[in-house]
Amino acid sequence: EELLSVIEKKGIKKTAAEVDVVTTATFGPMCSSMALFNIGHPRPKIKIQKAWMNDVACCAGLAAVDLILGVTELRKNDPANLNYPGEFRYGGAHVIEDLLAGKDVRLKASAHGTDCYPRRELETMIRLRDMNEAMLINPRNAYQNYNVAVNKSDRVVYTYMGMLRPKLANAYYCSAGQLSPLLNDPLFRTIGIGTRLFFGGGIGYVFSQGTQHTTDVKRNKKGTPCVPAGTLALSGDLKQMSTDWIRAASVRGYGVSLAIGIGVPIPLLDEAVLESVSVTDAEIRAPVIDYGKEYGEGRSEPLGSVSYAELKSGTITVAGKTIPTAGLSSYYEARHICEILRDRINQKKFFLTEPVAPLPSKGVNFHNLEIRKK
Repeated sequence: EELLSVIEKKGIKKTAAEVDVVTTATFGPMCSSMALFNIGHPRPKIKIQKAWMNDVACCAGLAAVDLILGVTELRKNDPANLNYPGEFRYGGAHVIEDLLAGKDVRLKASAHGTDCYPRRELETMIRLRDMNEAMLINPRNAYQNYNVAVNKSDRVVYTYMGMLRPKLANAYYCSAGQLSPLLNDPLFRTIGIGTRLFFGGGIGYVFSQGTQHTTDVKRNKKGTPCVPAGTLALSGDLKQMSTDWIRAASVRGYGVSLAIGIGVPIPLLDEAVLESVSVTDAEIRAPVIDYGKEYGEGRSEPLGSVSYAELKSGTITVAGKTIPTAGLSSYYEARHICEILRDRINQKKFFLTEPVAPLPSKGVNFHNLEIRKK
């Protein structure tokens, strides 16, 4: 926001000569996230095959006491049936938030037993500080643009984008718009493998393009994609993070997700980078998608597109109807992260990194699964 004001007053050339770095951020639900724990060996030792934390199933089958916890995994016996849309759901994201809050979590595990790992059962209370390592290793975060969700059908639908009322009665979107990292570096000129970033309150790194990373899409004149496009795969030390920036979400009628705060500094290498960073909410457009029956069947086509300026105004117009809007991501908190990151850089508490390898900027497309029989 500060940079946009400077550009408006001084133009691109003078701003490029005066400003070195701009901070960008987003804070919102990111379902494709997981924690990797090493809980340490009990006595006698165990090679875990099945495990639960607060009755939420973990993925074992790694080394003896390494466990993966997906944020959307639901607690054992928590009804996943969407016929119970009003019930609070507890899942992997809540376990992670509880651990970050310093709470005890009940760990249960079982194994078949071997000579070197003879224990067959384990039940204990465990805290984050008890673990050797605890990492967030997230396959798909910080989506570059995203859908605006509406519902044309005659019934309420419950989705990861929230509860959508029938006959185009409301709309949800999920992006910080002009503050969002990948919307400010649309061609991945500064963000790449090895980029250091603000991750859940601590420090994280980009280790790959994220899953469903897509590059060959329609863009505006500044290179900003007009549909969901690039993603980041991120990792960081969970013990550095905070419940200020890692929050569990129980999504009515859908399940569980994890809201994460991410901030990325962008070095203004040249005027072309500054031109991309100068993008405003009025210039960024997102597709309006019907999340009724056709979306679940994979046949939904855009009903049009709207700008983030329109979305943030509180209403949009779709098919001649004025619809109230609400954001699932927090622009307020994204701004706060930008300020924190700016201050850390100025105080030399955060240093920028040059990517060790670029992220793909062309030739990568998202493919649907083709169902085939032998």
